[in-house]
Amino acid sequence: MTAIGIGCRKGCPAASIVALIRRALADPALAGAGMMAVFTTIEKQSEPGIAAAAAALSLPLVYLPRAALEAVAPSAQTRSERVVELFGVPSVAETAALAGAGPGARLLVPRISADGASCAVAGPAEPSEQTS
Repeated sequence: MTAIGIGCRKGCPAASIVALIRRALADPALAGAGMMAVFTTIEKQSEPGIAAAAAALSLPLVYLPRAALEAVAPSAQTRSERVVELFGVPSVAETAALAGAGPGARLLVPRISADGASCAVAGPAEPSEQTS
């Protein structure tokens, strides 16, 4: 599973989120990426822009509990003190992507931001990283 993590400011329009997801998905690191879905925190359930963006891109949308994001927070590469204050994680986009991609996931596209939205993409660990 390739997981697209989304964070946004209140009232962020779907068009901004769609544009940012498209920008992230153009990254060469995602060549050949398989099944994709959009992930965010359950605390963003009241943001219609996220749901509309996922629908516009024909991608499933999954709302994750805060605990799932907190569990992968040490693997986030970027940090916003404001996001830590509001959500308890360094980056909603990165932690949602990492949690959505499953155990051992790694960031394929670290957080990018524009127009009030942030996006990150994570995928499964490399096969050599999955061995114990």
